[in-house]
Amino acid sequence: MGVIVVDQFVTLDGVYQSPGSRDEDTEGGFPFGGWQGAYVDAESGAAIGANIERVDALLLGRKTYDIWARYWPFQSDDIGARFNAVPKFVASHSLTDPSWAGTTVVTDVAAEVRGIRDRFDETHVFGSGDLVRTLLREDLVDRINLWLYPVALGTGKRLFAEGTAPAAFSLVEPPLAFPKGSIQLVYERAGEPVTGIDMSTVDEAGA
Repeated sequence: MGVIVVDQFVTLDGVYQSPGSRDEDTEGGFPFGGWQGAYVDAESGAAIGANIERVDALLLGRKTYDIWARYWPFQSDDIGARFNAVPKFVASHSLTDPSWAGTTVVTDVAAEVRGIRDRFDETHVFGSGDLVRTLLREDLVDRINLWLYPVALGTGKRLFAEGTAPAAFSLVEPPLAFPKGSIQLVYERAGEPVTGIDMSTVDEAGA
């Protein structure tokens, strides 16, 4: 069985909207498109590129799919070649004729994504916040790759918005810090959140 991997570029206050381009997603009047650019360096770029090389399939929400379908089919660099070559799945109840070659429409996430996970070693989800929250609710997220950037925007779409299903995660790789201040964090699902720890049982070293 493969894994469903969520890849997200997020600010310190949890915003994932429009990291790469000023006008890629201006929904809600979002004024900070392209916020990631100031923190890109060769080292973080290499780490992101290595992650993309592991993508065996793409699973996207409709909004992210529409943004990507306007851009990536016309790119021939290594990332574009990878995204264009792998099978793509888009969660939508209204899309019937996807324009990006190699795309299959998913209408029932809970029922169909398990089959997708079984077919590919690594199915990656970029952006697609609504879809990610559905996957979390259905316990279909196996790993989360977070690239955390040293900026807070105060507005925008937040990955773990109100209504996100409670879930615990374990850090499974050492954090990687990059020269311009971003950090890569890799988490895997670890059951349900644990609350109400009795602090009297924590020894001085643990405290």
